[in-house]
Amino acid sequence: MTIKVGDIIPDGTLQYVPYDPSESLEACPRPLPYKIHEKLKGKKAIIFAIPGPFTPTCSEEHVPGFIQAADALHAKGVSDIVCLSVVDGFIMNAFGKVTGSKDKVIMAGDGSATFSAALGLTQDLSQGGMGVRSKRFAILVDDLKVTYVGVEEARGVTVSGANAVMAKL
Repeated sequence: MTIKVGDIIPDGTLQYVPYDPSESLEACPRPLPYKIHEKLKGKKAIIFAIPGPFTPTCSEEHVPGFIQAADALHAKGVSDIVCLSVVDGFIMNAFGKVTGSKDKVIMAGDGSATFSAALGLTQDLSQGGMGVRSKRFAILVDDLKVTYVGVEEARGVTVSGANAVMAKL
């Protein structure tokens, strides 16, 4: 079953490294759990997913769009902007450093695709050598209740981008 507007976001645990401005690109801190219900209860938040960090659309369009829109999204009441991908928290930490997400976007790994599967938003990219990954999507939640779901049906960023989410606030 795929997540839809009106549902309660499933609970799950992602892995992330909190932003530290003094941390070098070479640093390898241990990821911490990001527990969805614990972190997002009572908050308005965005969870968006990229099929793969360091891939063209994710690196050049999807993630930069949320980084650039972060201040405007926060001004509209969004507390957390979470980018997830089906990789580990170490990779997402490095990707966050390279993209300059800083404290604007929480870069979190869903290493075994458990949370993405609970959302019903996985895809099998094994033929391209990437295995099971999340679909490209954005979900807006308010006190754990889903108020918007945008899932890309083709390549590119439209319904899952920062502008589409902003229009739903």
